[in-house]
Amino acid sequence: MLTTPSSTADDTARRSTVTVLGPGGVGGLLAALLSRAGHRVVCLSGETTAQALRRNGLRVRSRQFGDFTAEVEADTMLHEPVDLCLVTVKHTALGAALERVPPAMLENGLVLPLLNGIEHPEALRRRYGVDRVAPGVIRVESTRVSTGVIEHGSPFTEIDLAGPAQRLEDLAAMLQAAGVKARVAEDETAVLWAKLAFLVPFALLTTRYGLTIGGVRTERRQELVALVEETAAVSRACGAPADPAKALALYDAFPAGAKSSMQRDAEAGRQLELDAIGGALLRAARRHNVAVPIVTRLVTELAIH
Repeated sequence: MLTTPSSTADDTARRSTVTVLGPGGVGGLLAALLSRAGHRVVCLSGETTAQALRRNGLRVRSRQFGDFTAEVEADTMLHEPVDLCLVTVKHTALGAALERVPPAMLENGLVLPLLNGIEHPEALRRRYGVDRVAPGVIRVESTRVSTGVIEHGSPFTEIDLAGPAQRLEDLAAMLQAAGVKARVAEDETAVLWAKLAFLVPFALLTTRYGLTIGGVRTERRQELVALVEETAAVSRACGAPADPAKALALYDAFPAGAKSSMQRDAEAGRQLELDAIGGALLRAARRHNVAVPIVTRLVTELAIH
């Protein structure tokens, strides 16, 4: 049972135990916020990272929350049942990372994946059970600049949870109490596609051309508009609402210097989440016979580079 911390003497008894699989930019920020809010947090990672987190905790530099250090526990495997498991690894590392979380440790807990793409919930449900997985999407710009050091650049941290309100209201309240703007929406397809439809143009264009979103808005405006139309068409074919004008307004309102996580991975020489983002959209487009020539070209060009 998820509970939110109270201000009474029974805080320790009421707090939740949360494990964070992948304490990077997103996972590290959420782990630190939940720890600061009074919950017990166990981060799962490789041994070197785990040792550093046990020794130094998580240090956050944030425009929204200020600078603070949060104490967390850390291990390479989950050895006890938890109330909540946040899955915040890159999609490229998901298969191997899940070995750190045995299904038996989540028989009475909830799995909240905050991954890019739309295809991961099915894999997680096969491993942990249909009722244990509540997909979500997060809107934030947060980067791990070194082990245990998180730089949170956006003035917002927002999570949309997908599923029945009765099942997720305690989780939403817990996130809200930690400082995260959390909403619950019953339509999982709409929630996941809203994020993917925004992410595809952002990730593909910033990565392909090495531009921030501000540069994309000005130097690649025509491609941006066309990509928004293509992703909206696929989204609608999959049963999710899509508003291209609203999407463009979101890009125009985004901080000009923002980079996509895929672009940061490319700059660091890391493997790209190209299949989880662009590949997922291409597969959905093929299933519904929707033409997406610009997405196809950009995915092909990025795969070659």
